[in-house]
Amino acid sequence: MRAKEELQMDRDLKLAYDAWLAEHLKHSKGERRRRLEQRIGHAEKLFIIKVWWPLFGHLKNLHPEFEVKDFKDGWRFLDFAYLLAGCKICIEIDGFGPHWRDINRNQFSDQLMRQNHLILDGWLVLRFSYDDILEKPRACQSIISQLIGRRAPDFSSELPALEPLEMLLYRIALSMPEPLTPAYAAQHSGLHRSTAVRHLRALTEKQVLLSSKRGTKKICSYRVNPEFQLIP
Repeated sequence: MRAKEELQMDRDLKLAYDAWLAEHLKHSKGERRRRLEQRIGHAEKLFIIKVWWPLFGHLKNLHPEFEVKDFKDGWRFLDFAYLLAGCKICIEIDGFGPHWRDINRNQFSDQLMRQNHLILDGWLVLRFSYDDILEKPRACQSIISQLIGRRAPDFSSELPALEPLEMLLYRIALSMPEPLTPAYAAQHSGLHRSTAVRHLRALTEKQVLLSSKRGTKKICSYRVNPEFQLIP
């Protein structure tokens, strides 16, 4: 078994990484918070050090342990989600270790079906091996750059200025394969329903979310606007 490379961050990255992780911890709860506290592992940190930071020089819009509702009505976690205006990119880091060597046929099928459903839900999916991140980081950077470059007409590199609670609700809306209801938003965010509704309305005013009504009744659900544009 190959030894893991010792990880070292320079001063600028360490400051940015600590602030980035603290911000996500602040607005997370339950299983996601536990994962952020315990499970950002060696491979994920290596990806940030060797691939992401040299490519972008910041961690903005990169979300670790991103929660998505899966096709079995359960919850799964992406290693990273890169959220851009009108686009969502899933980045998975796969190590050739016991997880893959010992996986059974049902688990293997489940992994493939999980990726299929992510794609059907509008995610762009990138998967990198631990070995490529360690030995071929420039090739990994090139793949990310090519994807963003090819999709450049479809989205901007920035999200509009969102308050922390707006970003939390935006993440929840992105994770849902179906429209987001105010009741579900309140339950999953831990906010009072009226507070959740206020921020959902703010997101519609910023054209980040679209609202829908049932007949002449009040707004009953929200979904991410796939076409919202940002001022350069």
